Amino acid sequence: MPTTAISDPTIRRLREAEGFLELGMPGHALEILRARRDWATVQFEASYLTGEALRELGQFREALAPLEVAARLRPDNVHVAIAQGWCYKRTHRLAQAVDALERARRSHPDDPMIRYNLACYWSLAGDPGRCLEQLSAALGLEPMLRSLIAGEADFDAVRHLSEFDRLADEHPSGA
Repeated sequence: MPTTAISDPTIRRLREAEGFLELGMPGHALEILRARRDWATVQFEASYLTGEALRELGQFREALAPLEVAARLRPDNVHVAIAQGWCYKRTHRLAQAVDALERARRSHPDDPMIRYNLACYWSLAGDPGRCLEQLSAALGLEPMLRSLIAGEADFDAVRHLSEFDRLADEHPSGA
């Protein structure tokens, strides 16, 4: 979080909201964030944290507006793209979830979480080829993601594919 040219009370309030989010208290974070109309020089941070608080409260549709503000302010931010994808998926806007993560992937091709989430969304979209391509890339970047596959319902549509089984069961060399 930037600290230059920003009043201490503003930073203190933002950090307080962020702390409540980290403690799993999104309602308290939202109270702080909504108590102020204009966050001016920290608009990105306030928008992102508001979106995250709403997302954690399960208010996915409401979370999209502040997340879209944050995405306009910092279009290459990975955390915003993943949060947007999460909310778009849960509001039945799968094409927008894919678009948000594809934009992020172009800027961050080596981010395994972007690739993993894209694999989930392509599976749900009924495109097993793209799903397996992204899953393979994600696992190549971060083999530990393999531990998430068994519990991921998004992959149910591709579990029957031999290539999926190979990826899901493959052990990194030396393991």
